[in-house]
Amino acid sequence: MAAYAVMIRERMKDPEEFAAYGQLARAARGDHPLKALAFYGPHQVAEGDDVEGVVLLEFPDMAAARAWYDSPAYQAAKAHRLKGADYRVIFVEGVS
Repeated sequence: MAAYAVMIRERMKDPEEFAAYGQLARAARGDHPLKALAFYGPHQVAEGDDVEGVVLLEFPDMAAARAWYDSPAYQAAKAHRLKGADYRVIFVEGVS
C-alpha cells in the first residue's frame, strides 16, 4: 500500500542552512523509490495557520518511506533542515 511523506515548512530560519539541506536532500534520494507529487507549489490553507511550503512525496509503502527518511544520507541532510527551518513531517499510509 502506498505511503506518503508530508513535509510542511512553517518558518525559514537560516536560508544558507536550508540551501545546504536542499543539495544534500537531493543526493539522499539515491535509489529510494520516491515520487514528488507536490513541491513547494502554490497552496491554499482552508483551516489553521498558513505555512511557507508543502512537499508531498509518494513511496511504494511505509517501509520504503522510513528507509529513505532513516537513511544516513537523509539524516545528514536533515541536520541542515533543522537548522534552516521549522518543519512538520508526517508519514501517512494510503488506502487500498
